[in-house]
Amino acid sequence: MALRTLADPTHLPALDPAYAHRTPGQGLGPEHRAPGILLLYGSLRTRSFSRLAVEEAARLLQFFGAETRIFDPSELPLPDQVNGDDHPAIHELRELSMWSEGHVWCSPERHGQITGLMKAQIDHLPLEFGGMRPTQGRTLAVMQVSGGSQSFNAVNTLRLLGRWMRMFTIPNQSSVAKAFEEFDAAGRMRPSAYYDRIVDVMEELVRITVLMRPHVDQLTDRYSERKQAKTPIDAAKDLSAIAIAQPAESS
Repeated sequence: MALRTLADPTHLPALDPAYAHRTPGQGLGPEHRAPGILLLYGSLRTRSFSRLAVEEAARLLQFFGAETRIFDPSELPLPDQVNGDDHPAIHELRELSMWSEGHVWCSPERHGQITGLMKAQIDHLPLEFGGMRPTQGRTLAVMQVSGGSQSFNAVNTLRLLGRWMRMFTIPNQSSVAKAFEEFDAAGRMRPSAYYDRIVDVMEELVRITVLMRPHVDQLTDRYSERKQAKTPIDAAKDLSAIAIAQPAESS
């Protein structure tokens, strides 16, 4: 399986639990199951700071009650390299996205933009295939790591891509400058304002994912898709039409 195993998933040395909510989504929506969050990173380096940042994010998400899966893109072919996209890594990436309720995308900034690997993963997620939509209606948190001073080029591009993929990108985001200074030899993030921002972002992602959970179908119900599928509106169940009709009937 193209999944990374998360080491020390409950060890959070940079987090002060006195200020951390264990259930940030409580009361915002139905909590019949843990929010499923898929995390993608954008570098294959042995010491990949985008991967290390994603692993910190996954630990925090689990602390907040979510279920996480980190996709390992090391075996992923380039877009259009495999005929019909018939490749195990492509199939698994799409299945993971279908499983998820939300995503975390973290890319290094390279030449002022996201990496080719990050874009390749997103390009392997079609808007629609087999009558299913693997990204539409999912929540999205965007992050980036930089080798130099703080920048927002990568997160801005990830926001654009999230909108294109019909996802609901949360307002908060994370940009870690001089990432090589922010992780210790074991690959764990040191306490810092950058770490605290990642905590904020993951807390917000859980909240908004739970908040949107009962409304996703309604928010992603599109005229063009109903027309394409030849699915007319059921007037008996169209709440907007019923609400508009009520005043006329009462008069």
